[in-house]
Amino acid sequence: MRLYFIRHGETDWNRERRMQGMADIPLNEKGRMLAEITAKQLSRIPFDLIISSPLCRAVETARIVTGHADIPLKTDDRIRELSWGDWEGLTQTDLRQMGYKDGLNQFFSDPFLFPCPPGGESIQQLCQRGRQFFEEIAGDPALQDKTILISTHGAAMRGLLNHLYEDSGNFWQGKVPANCAVTILDVNNGSARFAARDQIYYDPQLKEEFYKPE
Repeated sequence: MRLYFIRHGETDWNRERRMQGMADIPLNEKGRMLAEITAKQLSRIPFDLIISSPLCRAVETARIVTGHADIPLKTDDRIRELSWGDWEGLTQTDLRQMGYKDGLNQFFSDPFLFPCPPGGESIQQLCQRGRQFFEEIAGDPALQDKTILISTHGAAMRGLLNHLYEDSGNFWQGKVPANCAVTILDVNNGSARFAARDQIYYDPQLKEEFYKPE
């Protein structure tokens, strides 16, 4: 089994540094362009199946990357983005002005200690649902010879792969995955091996870090 995990392309809320979470925000023009460039580089990959977050930015990214081919696509709520609860739609500037600067910085520096936003979700909960999703896919006998595209989100990608990283206490692995970053994982007989991590297929000058501590 070979799994290609991709973070969705850019959205206007990314650019505005809003807490996007489970809000259903579409790709913007640049997001579609990044997905199209990625599609050219992955055009020879014989994907058998797409599993996507149900949020439209992830579904659209998957469809663009696979060239809108007639590949079965199913969605799974477990790979949606982290829920920000009452904070969804607020910008990082809003939160800092509301007195949450230290908490927001902690989310990017030590997220396992980050207090859950009101009505939101903790990193531990994100990792739990992500790992459940991964183990179900990796253990499915019908998928063992398949090549699968998994279209998800920045924090969600880190959460569902967290138990596979050498240092699982380092949630971000140094950074939030870039838009359309691809991680490739080979799974054989219950053993998983990274073939690529956070790979981008576009000019690095187009990459932007919208979410980081200040």
